[in-house]
Amino acid sequence: MTRGCLITTIAAPLCFLASGGFAELNDRLGPALDHPAIEYYGGALRDPVSLLNAKLESGEARLRFEGPAGYLRSVLAALSVPVESQIAVFSKTSFQAPRIEPANPRTIFFNDSVAVAWMHSGFIELASHDPRRGMIFYTLAQYPVDRPRFARQTQCLSCHVSDASLGVPGMMVRSMFTAPDGRPMLIFGGSLVDHRTAMEERWGGYYATGVKSSLRHMGNAMLTGDDPRAMVSPSTLRVESLAARFDARNYLTPYSDAGALLVFDHQMHMQNLITRVGWEARAAGAEVREKKKLLREAVEEFVDYLLFVDEAPLASDRNGAVISSVFAKAFAARGPRDRKGRSLRDLDLRTRLLRYPCSYMIYSPAFDELPAEAKEAIYERTWRVLSDPVSGPRYARITSADRRAILEILIDTKKDLPGYFHVVG
Repeated sequence: MTRGCLITTIAAPLCFLASGGFAELNDRLGPALDHPAIEYYGGALRDPVSLLNAKLESGEARLRFEGPAGYLRSVLAALSVPVESQIAVFSKTSFQAPRIEPANPRTIFFNDSVAVAWMHSGFIELASHDPRRGMIFYTLAQYPVDRPRFARQTQCLSCHVSDASLGVPGMMVRSMFTAPDGRPMLIFGGSLVDHRTAMEERWGGYYATGVKSSLRHMGNAMLTGDDPRAMVSPSTLRVESLAARFDARNYLTPYSDAGALLVFDHQMHMQNLITRVGWEARAAGAEVREKKKLLREAVEEFVDYLLFVDEAPLASDRNGAVISSVFAKAFAARGPRDRKGRSLRDLDLRTRLLRYPCSYMIYSPAFDELPAEAKEAIYERTWRVLSDPVSGPRYARITSADRRAILEILIDTKKDLPGYFHVVG
């Protein structure tokens, strides 16, 4: 059985088809890793970890080895990854599956461009988003040396290029039923997760802390019998700290923050979409008419996801916070704000993920470096959805107040918007 790196499931036995316009794109383009417009293996990299490697080589940066976590805290600081983003996975997945168990979970930390995974007694794994090529995978050995370096790992692509990642080197988040020893119980199935996934199907194999309501999810739950429904109980739904679940003293925090989990669920698929649209614009077939048709279909799916059109609700009313998140403040502090103090990084955590439903990934380097043709099509589609209150029943959930707020935030904070965005009715 092949195991991936930062993937939070064992994906080799499972096959999922991309939805919407990407189904045809997968048949046509496939994993074009060697295409001259992509050069996944041979091109010059500009992802955060490769840039840090260059600084380590020149002496501009150094990593410190400290205590049980080794280089972890120093790596997070060097890559500007917040400690508060920690989420913990207890299912036996990744390169380090034999080491993982509920008493020794694997933690993942992330920002907009890189994810860092670590577990006690294990090595560090990294997935770093290159604006052109998609995810680049690395490991860092956990023993002190004078000049530590990140080693690129291409074998991760055996799981990290699939229909589940939209046919590009990317990330997949899976929720699965997990035994008390951490074994994924594949016979019971599982879910491929993003922000469209119903909450009751999320977080199987993860710890989740900070859920304040009766919101039903699979976090913290382990399957001990033949009835998957029986594993979820009040004691698994509401967990404030992991200190009682395992010895958390060797970990950076005693949390697997539910707010961070929700952001992670959204972001991993959003990154795949950005990579896929970029690949399609750079490397699709030369026939212009067909290329434009495929790009249009891809952009429609991209913008629907960008604007959370099909987001699964967290709750049906606004009577109190659903999630208490130590991550929310750190996350919100990293984004630009408009003249009214609003940001696309403001979390709602009551009925939905974001207060203003437009992905903050629109500010990411990978989005900024999309080919002009793709970016123009995305902006045009985004403007049409936000400026036209009669966009069809699927778009009715984006209220007029949401539309206006998103437009105003983008106008104030996104420098390369086309001029027509500045005409707000």
